[in-house]
Amino acid sequence: MQNGRQSQRKDVIMKVYMHCEGCASQVSNCLKGYDGVEQVKTEIEENKVIVSGKFDDPEKILQRVKKKFSRNAELISPKPNPKQEKKESPKKEPPPQIKTAVLKIYMHCEGCVHEIKRGIGKMEGVLTVEPDMSKSTVVVRGAIDPPKVVEEVKKRMGRHAELISQRSENKNHNAQKEASCEKGNNVFTYPPQYSIQHSYPCQLFSDENANSCSIM
Repeated sequence: MQNGRQSQRKDVIMKVYMHCEGCASQVSNCLKGYDGVEQVKTEIEENKVIVSGKFDDPEKILQRVKKKFSRNAELISPKPNPKQEKKESPKKEPPPQIKTAVLKIYMHCEGCVHEIKRGIGKMEGVLTVEPDMSKSTVVVRGAIDPPKVVEEVKKRMGRHAELISQRSENKNHNAQKEASCEKGNNVFTYPPQYSIQHSYPCQLFSDENANSCSIM
């Protein structure tokens, strides 16, 4: 049954910009004998290409024309499957996570500092490099994998390196934000209420409250 379905003759209609007979000839040549194509008819004035043959995937015919002739080719008939278009649409990749790593690398002179800063700065994803010769530490920030940076330092630069600490900048930013909120004196709500961090004394019998009740 499957072979019978594939052997049925089909027509694929595409919109392809062609300004002369030479263009039409190029389109025909790139499709001759490709994936069951039997006949190619070009209509230059209407920028239309009709492909007839025994094939099961019109999308392959379109991609062939895009690859060999013009990327501006469009499939008119049969209409592409919306589910297939959605499936083939590129997925949005999440933004790279920025990390900060502290490495232990021995430096005995300014030449070492310059060499280490330059070498690590060339590594993929690195944004900043801050060496500290007095502490023999290097702070590296960027979209990096800290253990991989250590291995690259050993491999490329021939220096011994150790990973002291690492942290995610995003998480650290959230932690700082939460800490900042905890240090604040007020928690704002809507509608406004008294802060949960403070207990305000009752003003009912206060001398400073002009509207307070007085006990006679």
